[in-house]
Amino acid sequence: MERVSFRLGDRAPAWRESLSKAEMTGYAFILPCMILMLVVFGIPATVAVANSFTPIWSEVKTFTFANYLRLQQDKQFWESLRVTLLFVAGTVSLHLALGLGVALALNIDVPGKWLFRIIAILPWTVPDVITGIVWRYMYDPTAGIINYFLDRIGVPNPYIEWLGRPYLALPSVIVADVWRGYPFVMLILLAGLQAIPQELYEAARVDGATAWQEFRHITIPGLSRMFMIALALDTIWQFRRFGLVYNMTQGGPGNATEILPLAIYNQYFKFFNFEYASAMAVVLAVIMLIISIPYIRLVARRV
Repeated sequence: MERVSFRLGDRAPAWRESLSKAEMTGYAFILPCMILMLVVFGIPATVAVANSFTPIWSEVKTFTFANYLRLQQDKQFWESLRVTLLFVAGTVSLHLALGLGVALALNIDVPGKWLFRIIAILPWTVPDVITGIVWRYMYDPTAGIINYFLDRIGVPNPYIEWLGRPYLALPSVIVADVWRGYPFVMLILLAGLQAIPQELYEAARVDGATAWQEFRHITIPGLSRMFMIALALDTIWQFRRFGLVYNMTQGGPGNATEILPLAIYNQYFKFFNFEYASAMAVVLAVIMLIISIPYIRLVARRV
């Protein structure tokens, strides 16, 4: 066989040229997205971090950790963090439970299941702001449909101030968020269910396995990766939830539903504590970054 060699100055093989062009085409396609992310996310994030240490809009430039030291002593900040953790734990756990239940129901082969899937996903299409407004009117103590239904079924003293009592406000907000957010988890888990080979279930039935044994030894292990993805993504989304809570309670009554995004909003736009609000935003970003590490490692392992 004739030996082929290339010297400096010779033209590169055609496949190298085509590969280079393909790479350049790919970079050209993602460049607008990268620029948009840099402008929309990168610049504000950089300004927030810098502003948390140094008031960049002030004539006096002093690098200080005063805002972060203030966070350690601010009881209202820790209370907002506690409310946020309760809100995230409640919503994410219920999203996973309800999402798994609906995904299992929608995975059954029945006539017209596409219609049920459309109905199940409809709450996710409603924006946060609209969801908050609708549920606020549903919770209205005198004209809301929830108290009206309680009155119709004979519940004594049905005119409950769901959003006006501190011990009821947060659970009420969690219920509204669960209705709106469970389809996101449901879609992820439904995709995982459809990826499980049906031969495993058929073999289990041949061996005499019960429905619970199939669920425990086939469904749960088969959904483990999708479950971790849903848990990580939904937790990140819930930590940054704003519109729904703001339109339902604006953080009240008192600070009963003031999650961290609302606390940051109040510090920035109500009290004009720009540097302190930036420090709170940086802390929230660090929390979400820590939460996202398992998801990033899981995705990177598959690449």
